[in-house]
Amino acid sequence: MSRYQHIKQTAYEANMQLPKLGLVLFTFGNVSAADRDLGVFAIKPSGVPYDELTPEKMVIVDFDGNTIEGSLRPSSDTKTHAVLYKYWAGISGIVHTHSTYATAWAQAQRCIPIFGTTHADHLTTDIPCAPPMEDNRIAGDYEYQTGFQIIDYFKENGLDYKEIEMVLVGNHAPFTWGKTAEKAVYNSAVLEAVAHMAHLTEQIDNYAPRLKDSLIKKHYERKHGPDSYYGQ
Repeated sequence: MSRYQHIKQTAYEANMQLPKLGLVLFTFGNVSAADRDLGVFAIKPSGVPYDELTPEKMVIVDFDGNTIEGSLRPSSDTKTHAVLYKYWAGISGIVHTHSTYATAWAQAQRCIPIFGTTHADHLTTDIPCAPPMEDNRIAGDYEYQTGFQIIDYFKENGLDYKEIEMVLVGNHAPFTWGKTAEKAVYNSAVLEAVAHMAHLTEQIDNYAPRLKDSLIKKHYERKHGPDSYYGQ
C-alpha cells in the first residue's frame, strides 16, 4: 500500500462531495489534501469524471508542483494548489470550483458584500475578489501565477488567509482552503450559498445596506473565539 494512502483517501472523499453539494458540473473542479510532514498533497487527476474516481487515481504532488506518485496527469490547477501550500503553511486542504453564483461574482470582478448574518457567521469582511491577472502573468506559467495572484492580493490588502479562507479570482472562479480538505469543501459550499443570497439580495434591492457592525461582531463571535457558544 502507498505511504500516501491516507491523503489519497481524504482527497477522494472530499472530491466526491463536490457533485453531491452541487458545486461542480462535469469535471469543473478539484480538491487537494496535504500531508505537511511528508511535504506532499493528493489531488484529483485532470479531466476524470467524478463517477470514475477512486482513491488510487489520486495523484501525489510535492509543494513545487512535481508529481511524486500516480500514473495520471494531476489537475490542470495543480500548480496553483502547490503555490498556496508552499507559502501558506497553515492550510492542508484546497478546493477550486466553478460553482455558479460564486463564479458569477468573480466574472463581475466584485467582492461579495456582507449583507447578512449567514455571511457574518463565517467572516467579518466582504468575500474578496482579486483582480484579473495581468497579461505578462497570463502569458507565463498561468496556473503557477494564479497562486501568486491570490497571495499578492491578500498581502497588498492586509488580509489574513487563516481568517478569510476563500477568494474569488476576477473573471475566473473561486478558491477556498482550510486546515483540512473537509473544511475547505465546507468553505466552498458556504461561499456558493452566500454568493447566491447576495445576488438575490441585490435583485430585491439594488441599494441593500451592508450588515451593521454590531450584528457582524455578534454573529461571528458567537461561533468563533474564546466566548463562542454556538454548537456542542
